[in-house]
This record gives sequence, structure tokens and C-alpha cells, in this order.
Amino acid sequence: MRLSLVKSKNAIQFYVIKSFRNSNGKNTSKIIEKLGNLEEVTKKANGQDPVQWAKEYINTLNEKEKNESLDIIAKFSPSTQIPKDVQNSYNGGYLFLQDIYYSLGLDKICNDISAKYRIKYDLNSVLANLIYTRIIEPSSKLSAFETAKSFLEQPNFELQNIYRALEIISKETENIEASVYKNSLNVVNRNTKILYYDCTNYFFEIEEAEGIKQYGKSKENRPLPIVQMGLFMDGDGFPLAFVIDSGNTNEQVTLKPLEKQIIKDFELSKFVVCTDAGLASHENRIFNNIQDRSFIVTQSLKKIKGHLKDWALSKEDWHKLNSNKLINLNDIDNSSSNEEIYYKERWINENGLEQRLIVSYSPKYAAYQKNLRANQIERAKNLINNPSTISKNRQNDPKRFIKSSSITNDGEIAEKKVFSLNQSAIDNEAMFDGFYAVCTTLEDDISEIIKVNKRRWEIEESFRILKSDFKARPVYLKRDDRIKAHFTTCFLALLIYRILEHKLSEKYTSSKMIQTLRELNFFQKDGCGYVPIYTRTDLTDELHDIFGFRTDTEVIPFSKMKKIFKQTKKH
Repeated sequence: MRLSLVKSKNAIQFYVIKSFRNSNGKNTSKIIEKLGNLEEVTKKANGQDPVQWAKEYINTLNEKEKNESLDIIAKFSPSTQIPKDVQNSYNGGYLFLQDIYYSLGLDKICNDISAKYRIKYDLNSVLANLIYTRIIEPSSKLSAFETAKSFLEQPNFELQNIYRALEIISKETENIEASVYKNSLNVVNRNTKILYYDCTNYFFEIEEAEGIKQYGKSKENRPLPIVQMGLFMDGDGFPLAFVIDSGNTNEQVTLKPLEKQIIKDFELSKFVVCTDAGLASHENRIFNNIQDRSFIVTQSLKKIKGHLKDWALSKEDWHKLNSNKLINLNDIDNSSSNEEIYYKERWINENGLEQRLIVSYSPKYAAYQKNLRANQIERAKNLINNPSTISKNRQNDPKRFIKSSSITNDGEIAEKKVFSLNQSAIDNEAMFDGFYAVCTTLEDDISEIIKVNKRRWEIEESFRILKSDFKARPVYLKRDDRIKAHFTTCFLALLIYRILEHKLSEKYTSSKMIQTLRELNFFQKDGCGYVPIYTRTDLTDELHDIFGFRTDTEVIPFSKMKKIFKQTKKH
């Protein structure tokens, strides 16, 4: 690198330039750094000759570059024992999460909260590490503290600080949600024209119900106290806001309060709410049929009025998407290879609310349901052959296809219950194969409405990630405020994960991404630096390219790693 002075009529500009050979083998140069004009450089020189100062500065850069390019020779001895109780392996996968964390301004949010409550410990460090460990190595808060010690940057807080932080985070959850949302607008595009809402619950490894831990309808059929989580997600799959309610709360009443919070704190007013049938109460539909809001909700065909059910299941008067030609379903290819979507629609009035009922039919989906039920029928037959294993059936349980009787085939009273296939239940379920219905107040093109509704699976996937990959349950905390804070960290972890997924163009599975971050480890060698001990892959290459730093050289000097630390926090 060398100094270049560019003179104009009014000023002299100082540049650091570097010569190199381009891909064609020709000598050329590029600007490495603009030092400023003569006046600016004179100020930097602080009394020294500006040209001389600039040359010395460039000499420093050259020396630094030279040192970084030198081969590093590390000495190892087969007779020297490694030091006892000295850590020499560290995880660096969190660095990519850290970059997103700081881009969302969570450090500034924590600093504001710390000032508000006059917190002495580093709240930002506590929250950051709780999020990183939730993604990379999810476990209890005690284990999270130990996991944080495996990171390249060591935690600067004590275990008790975690529990104190949880109490503060609980109080500030709504503020954190709103602030993070506004900051996220500078990180990713947020499609808030469509909002998806769903509920799930999380169990506790205790039997005593107290506080928000109450017995309710468990989605995992566990006889344990639960809490209920309602989650809003935007149209691109990024979590927006959540709420925690007691386990015995009717999930239908959880939507309106959280939606009101979003309208107030997020300053959103015009959107379409998309939910499943369980959350599509009349009150929720009415609430989202005022001002600039609308709804798209799943409609159970089994529960609609008889004449509407007859119309929906009739084979006549169907359309293919983007076609006005009337079609009879008896005339179409009903094999699983037919991926066409057929539909019919009508306006209905339910309890004074005008809404559009759209019924779709998919031969591929019908074949899938038929095949799934065939497997369940086989399992039901096996259960009949082992009557002792038959108990009360649940939804989607093969036992729903089994009926019992106390009368033998000869009409005599049987000593034991007689079990057999319930053909009526099988036939009744088969009637609905391939059919799917939604209700909406929108007058948009049907293909767009169907497309929007199909993305509901993403919120179900978010719950799966929380429960499986992030191990959000069982919950081991007792106090209500700490429980709420636990889910706040889970929510933030999910948002950061989704942004990472988006940056990677959604090419990798959650398990692949998390496993890669978990295995991105380094060996620390004194006097040398950090040696990567992970497998370089296409995924690690993409991570480094996207985030603009590299940890996949044979050795990373300590000085370079410190620069990476600073870079991930510089937003």
C-alpha cells in the first residue's frame, strides 16, 4: 500500500491505494482508504507534517498486513501434558446470531431498560447469551450459564443475574416486542398486510397447578399443568408478538387482546388475520371485520349447516383456478399425480355477518388423506386383535375407527366387549377427502386467498421449532414472571433464527442450521490464535459470505478474532 495525493483546484485529497494484478494479469490499483483532504489530514497529524504522518500510517498498515499474512508455527510436544482444568475449546457459531442480535438493536433496548431499573449487571450480555444458548444448546437456565462459558466471548455475569434479569424481562416484554419490531424493519422486509395467529401449549414436569400453570386441554395429551402461548406471525413467516395465558384459558379469547396490543404498540391498522377453525369464533370474525381489517379463517365442513355441506360436497359446479369453465368432479383425473386445485364459492350470512365461503378440492390431497386413513385402519385392525390395548380414542387416533358392543353376532349378551371396525365412521370421514374450506370478508382473487391460507403451515412449523429444536418445554421455572420471560427469550430466539433462515434463502433445514452452529468450534493455542476444528461446508461458506467475516482459515490470530467480535456488534 502507498500514498496517493490527488490535487484539484480547491483541495488535495489523501488516499491509501494498493497495486495488484487483475484477473487478466494486468497491473492495476484500488483505493483502500480515503484519509481526507489536506485540512482533515492535518488535524489527524496533530502537529506532524501531514504527508509524513500519512506515510507512517500506511507503513503501519503494511506491517499489519504483513504480520497477518505470515505463516504461524505452533509447537506441540508429545511429552507435554495439557494444563489441568484449562478450557481450550470454544464455540463460535453464536457469532452469526450475535450479528443479527445487534442489528435488531437489542443491545440498545437492554441499555435503556438497565438505565430505567438502575441495573448494575450487564443485562444485554445476559439476554444475548440466553438467546444464543436457546438456539445452539437449549437447556435449563443453569445449563445455559455453563453453555455460555463455551463461547469465544466469556459471560461477564453470574448465575443469579440470570434469574434477576428474567424478572425485568418479564416486565418489559411488550416494550421489547414493539421496539424489536420497529428495528427489524431496517433488517428484513416485514409483510404486515397478512398476520397469522395460532395457539399452542407447553407442559411442566409438576403435578400441582398454580399461577398460570393450570390443567387444560393439552395439545400433546399430557396429564400435566400447562401454559398457553398465542403467537402472531407476519406474512413472510417472521414472529411478530406473543402472549402467555394460563393453561385453562379458552384459546379463542386470546386473539383480541394481543391484536389490540399490535394495533397500539406496533402502529398497525390495515391487515388480514388468518387463523384455523379453532380460533375462528364469531366474536373474532366480527372484531376483524371493522375498520381496515379482514380475516381468512379455516372453516370445518363437518360443522356447517346441512344445506351448505350438501352444496360444498356436491360434484357439480366447480371451477379450476384461473378458469371460468364449470367442471364436474366426476370427470377429472382423481389420481395423486393431478396437482390442480378446483374451487367453488358463495356468500353466506352467519349470525348477521356476511362472509365468503370458498371450498377447494385437491385430488393430490384426497389421495394423501385416503392413504393415511388406510394405514390407520390397518392399525385399528391390529388393535382389535389385542383388545386390552384399546382405550378412549382421541382425534386422529386409529381407535376412532373401532366400535364396541356388548352383544355378540348371535344377539346374545357378551361376557366381554366385542370390538369391530366402525365402517360408518370410515365412510363418513372419506366423504371429506380432498376438500378444504375457508371463510373470508375479502373480495380478492380466489387464487390469492388460497395462497395466503396455505402459508398457515409456517406458524405451525414455528411452534415445532420452539418445542423440538429450541426445547421450550418442559418448562422448569416456577414463578409466573420468570415463565413469561422464558418465552420472551424463546420468541426472540425464533425471530433471530427466522432472519438467519431468510438470509440463507431458506435452503437448509432447521436441524442442519442449528447443528452447524453447534459444531462451529475452535481450539485455542496460546501464542498462536484459534484453530477451526469444524468441517467446512457449503453452509459455512454461505454464512461467512453473507456476514462478511471469515473463521475458516487454518488459524485466526487473536487480533483478527477481536476484530470479528467488534464487527458482529457494530450496527
